[in-house]
Amino acid sequence: MMRNAMTIDGREYTRFQTAVLVLLRILVGWHFMYEGLAKIFNPYWTSAGYLAESQWWFSGIFHTIAAHPTLLTVVDYVNAWGLLLIGLGLLFGLFTRTATVAALALLLLYYIAAPPFVGYVYSMPTEGSYLIVNKVLIEMVAVAVLLAFPTGKAYGLDRFIGRPYAGDRTSLHQAGA
Repeated sequence: MMRNAMTIDGREYTRFQTAVLVLLRILVGWHFMYEGLAKIFNPYWTSAGYLAESQWWFSGIFHTIAAHPTLLTVVDYVNAWGLLLIGLGLLFGLFTRTATVAALALLLLYYIAAPPFVGYVYSMPTEGSYLIVNKVLIEMVAVAVLLAFPTGKAYGLDRFIGRPYAGDRTSLHQAGA
């Protein structure tokens, strides 16, 4: 065992590695939570424009949602509250596996709805020029890292619920202690 190492889910990490993984989870959680709150408290927010401009896979479905007020209201509600709940889960390390899988699904839908491909032009303002890789794809990879290296059992409320991961009775211990 490494000196000054932490064990999470049966794997050893240095304190620095653990701190960076936990910080990544908290920052991504904050981003999701804030985006959810911004949408919930803005009475004028809607995903209609975003969905109506979809040009890739499932664009027909996205256009249908944007064109039907009832469907759009349901999608807007699920989107805003989903962002908030995912964010809170990641921020507090609660149901982190569920939160990361939900975050990946949501980010994948965002990417599919408006991918940064050559020839696709959107009227939505962007903060730069993108080709294939955009902020959504980068955040999706960051969330995949969180799924691969779970920290909720070590530094989060997941530590107090459920059973320990297989082969890891304490979820967290210091090597040599």
